[in-house]
Amino acid sequence: MLELNEANFEQEVLKSDIPVIVDFWATWCQPCIKLTPILEELAEDYKGKVKIGKFNVETSPAIPSQYGIMSIPAIFFFKDGKVMNQAIGLQPKKKLEKSIKALL
Repeated sequence: MLELNEANFEQEVLKSDIPVIVDFWATWCQPCIKLTPILEELAEDYKGKVKIGKFNVETSPAIPSQYGIMSIPAIFFFKDGKVMNQAIGLQPKKKLEKSIKALL
């Protein structure tokens, strides 16, 4: 899984030639921690078709602020540099998969 930050966000997410799922999270957020293994599975399942990355809102607050993130985990689904979908809170794998399939 990608570690995203302000330095690589534009290149890895906005200019990506494949869809990107971004998990906006923080180290103190228990639902965020529970979401990580689900995202790791999805990253493996969809390797080469989508990129999945984690963006720590504590270390780089400017980008989450641009997207109006008030609650975490916030999962944003990007395609061609645009937000196509989003989900707030801990999500089941099946629901995330459905959103990923809609991007492909």
